[in-house]
Amino acid sequence: MTTLSSLWTESAGGQLGILMSALSGIAMALAVALAMTVYFRLSYRSWRDVARHGLAALAALALFAFAAYDMRHAALAYLGLNPSKPAVEFEIRMPREMLTAATDSQIELHTDRNQTLALIGGVRDLADGRALLRGAVALNHRTADRMLVVNLPGKGTFEFRLRLPAEPHRSLEFGPWHLADRIASPLAGPVAPQDGYTIRYRVL
Repeated sequence: MTTLSSLWTESAGGQLGILMSALSGIAMALAVALAMTVYFRLSYRSWRDVARHGLAALAALALFAFAAYDMRHAALAYLGLNPSKPAVEFEIRMPREMLTAATDSQIELHTDRNQTLALIGGVRDLADGRALLRGAVALNHRTADRMLVVNLPGKGTFEFRLRLPAEPHRSLEFGPWHLADRIASPLAGPVAPQDGYTIRYRVL
């Protein structure tokens, strides 16, 4: 099981890799933009110039695509996931007292074909008295039957169905918050599941 302490120990190197990828993409974009600006201002507009302009535009698009591809792979490598496969990054809100021992928790993705252990990325307190648990898990198989199971030792099990198609599209933004589908906890108390336990996620 990957814990908070081991993940954050490696975070400095991962963050540096993501930062370097981002800076390289920005540098490439600025260089191409500057070169194309100078080129369009100084060159003559013959048919050969038009052809050269088209090639320059294609080169710029290729560089932008490469920068986006490189940043995605750096982000997935930072999370410890295989960049060749899609993954789900998730955030789960629970009452603060339920996540006091997050380092001992275990999160698994259950499907009709396999079970995959998720990586726990961190916990932070929210202003409304809840805590936010972050993590990520790889999607190794094509299936729409996906359940994220959060097991907190001594506090219960919480299940969240991932509402994704068998082949989900990658997204930059998190989706809406969804309620917990099942809670088995003697400590849940009077907090209604629909009010205290929610999840949102995005596909990387």
